[in-house]
Parts: sequence; C-alpha cells; structure tokens
Amino acid sequence: MLRENINDLIAFAAVARERSFTRAAAQLGVSQSALSHTMRALEARLGVRLLTRTTRSVSPTEAGERLLATLVPHFEQLETELTALSDVRDKPAGTVRITTAEHAAETVLWPKLEKLLPDYPDIKVEIVIDYGLTDIVAERYDAGVRLGEQVAKDMIAVRIGPDMRMAVVGAPSYFEKHPKPVVPQDLTQHRCINLRLPTYGGIYAWEFEKDGRELKVRVDGQLVFSRLAHRLTACLASFGLAFVPEESALTHIAEGRLIRVLEDWCDPFPGYHLYYPSRRQSSPAFAVLVEALRYRG
Repeated sequence: MLRENINDLIAFAAVARERSFTRAAAQLGVSQSALSHTMRALEARLGVRLLTRTTRSVSPTEAGERLLATLVPHFEQLETELTALSDVRDKPAGTVRITTAEHAAETVLWPKLEKLLPDYPDIKVEIVIDYGLTDIVAERYDAGVRLGEQVAKDMIAVRIGPDMRMAVVGAPSYFEKHPKPVVPQDLTQHRCINLRLPTYGGIYAWEFEKDGRELKVRVDGQLVFSRLAHRLTACLASFGLAFVPEESALTHIAEGRLIRVLEDWCDPFPGYHLYYPSRRQSSPAFAVLVEALRYRG
C-alpha cells in the first residue's frame, strides 16, 4: 500500500501547496486531467476526501491539512538525505595506489601531493617504490609512473614532469687518482657504482646519446645498489663514478662535492609520465590526482 501511494502522495502535496491543479501539473510534468484522476484514486483508496474543489480554486480539507503537515517534513528530510548521498558520490574520496621509482616519488609525486592532500582530506594515496616494470592491472594499482619512452601503447599517459638528463659524476678525490673519461667507452677503465633493475634481471647498462648516436656501456665496480640515494652516497665517498638523474646531483656539483664528466653525451629524454589503463573508470579522487600531477611546463 505504501509503495503504491508514494507518487500519489507527492502529487497531493504539490496540489495542496500550489492550490492549483494547473500549476501542480506543470510542476510535476503531467497533464491536468491525469493529475485530477490521480487525486480521485488516492482519495478512494484512503476512504477520505483530501481536497475541496471549486470552479476557481482547490484547497485541502481538514484531513488533507493533517496529511500535508505530516508529509512535508518527511519529504524534505528525504530530499536532504538524497542530496547528501549525491554529495558523497561526487566528493573526491578513496585510496589511489601508485607504483613508481624512488626518484619520481621524491622529485615529482611528493612535491605535488604535499600541496594537494591538505585540501582533500578524504583522498588517501599509497605509493609503492618499485624499479620493475610492474603490470599495474594484475597488481591492482590505479596507476604507475614511468619515463615517457617506457609507457605501453595501450595505456593512457599523462606527462607529470619535464624532460630529463642523466649525469656521470665522481668525487674530486676520485679524479685525483683517475683521469676523466672523454668518451663513454673510457668508463670500462673506471670503478663505477652500478644499478640493478629487477625487470631486466641484471645490471643496468649506462645509456648515452650524442648527435643521434646511441650507445650503451656496461661498467664494473665494487658496489651495486637499487636505490639512488645509496649510489650518491657511495659516489661522494669516492667509491667510483655514478650515473644519476642530473637534478639529483646539481647541488653537489655546484658546491664542489662532485665533478661532472661526459656531459656532451647526455642528451635530454622524455621525463616521467603517469600511466593507467584506457578502460579505467575514473573516480573523482583519481581525476583530482591526475590534474594535480599534470605537467604544465
């Protein structure tokens, strides 16, 4: 009975409030005759007359006034609750999981998240450091961060950082005992601090480019690390040359703690991109995060 009456009760409230079938019908989007029929059917089901009709006006009876006084507060409460549910649906909230390398997390993700998150307390971000080319769909990540040239073609890629350059650096005390390399091939005669990448299952070959010519050099040394901070620390301690993102070494170079070599062999390359599946349903939280990370030059 209640379910059958809901729409009719809404229609009754509109007629009683407007005191007019014409205005109420326009408000409800129905014809005047259909609305009049609905009211007669409601009165018949309830067994009581709700409206007094004249040729010029319509007004609620005593029973109609009593029903109206009961209905209006409940309808207003329902409308308020439905609006609140809509706000929750559209409010950026939830957890966003991102897999990335350490350098991207420290230089790109964190500086932007630090500014974003205080304004969105219901957004949670989980950042997992991983140098492997993780399958973000299989591992249930929302997105990943890679260099532009590493993003798969079936992914949506959003640039989140500028072009990058690498730098070969060594401590002044190291170069007191070893000559500076002139070409990348000279590195095979130097102690170098290596990087192991899980995806490739081995030691990373240092990559160089000059005038369109690409060159990979496999170097050797006493130390192998998987973290940038460790490679820099060992390099500063004169354990060998390191191949690191340029901006991570610039302060050390400017202050004389490191010396840069082979700069002319380190051309710029596409920087970090956020990538995610093209079929991903974008949540408000994820959409806010993407826009905050987007690189605008």
